[in-house]
Amino acid sequence: MFHRNIADNIHRVAHADVNLYIVEDGDRIMLVDAGLPAMWKMTVAAIRELGRSPRDITALVLTHAHFDHLGFAARVQHDLDVPVYCHPDDYYIAAHPYRYKHEKSRLIYPVKYPRCIPILGRMTAAGALIVKGVSDLRPLDGAAAASLPGSPVVVPTPGHTAGHCALHFPEHGTLISGDALVTLDPYTGAHGPHIVAAAATADTRQALDSLQALAQTDARVVLPGHGEPFRGGIASAVQEAIDRGPS
Repeated sequence: MFHRNIADNIHRVAHADVNLYIVEDGDRIMLVDAGLPAMWKMTVAAIRELGRSPRDITALVLTHAHFDHLGFAARVQHDLDVPVYCHPDDYYIAAHPYRYKHEKSRLIYPVKYPRCIPILGRMTAAGALIVKGVSDLRPLDGAAAASLPGSPVVVPTPGHTAGHCALHFPEHGTLISGDALVTLDPYTGAHGPHIVAAAATADTRQALDSLQALAQTDARVVLPGHGEPFRGGIASAVQEAIDRGPS
């Protein structure tokens, strides 16, 4: 589903409880995350609805390299020659999207949290098990981000993965939080601001600590990797996530 202008010049493509974002800046487009493979056609349709072409994509930025954010990255890289940016600490995951650290076994979650089963089923149907890895990545840092559409500020938020980064757009009061803070946890089915369950988080204590970096942005609108946008301000979202703690 395409949600136009959820923030100034930022649009959301949502499918199978996964979000990716399109950032417009003049005649340039940046994608933030690449969702799942089935989301490519939806993203192309959204870009065309904006009156643009996939050839206008000048960059793909990965908040992190888990398979549900890497979905069609290899396609845009190889077919459109789009540069893909990622924190170097996530390069290995990008190349091997099913090899990543997590604190707890994923197998216990459908038993403990059965409401996650339909979510995981939708993700599987959207291609979660057939994501191709990518290499030849460009490092995501402050200097690189400043030249990208929207000129985002990189906010390092390790914990979910070692190289997780959020993107802050100060002029728009908007923060793309990736999976550093979500409003739907695919592994528990829980709604509201929180960190992702230990089933997919490398270090939950570090993930909770990284929430302070998000809070310091003072963003009004939070756009997560999973779930609906949060418009109550990042400080409120962070406090809710801290109060919930890890799952």
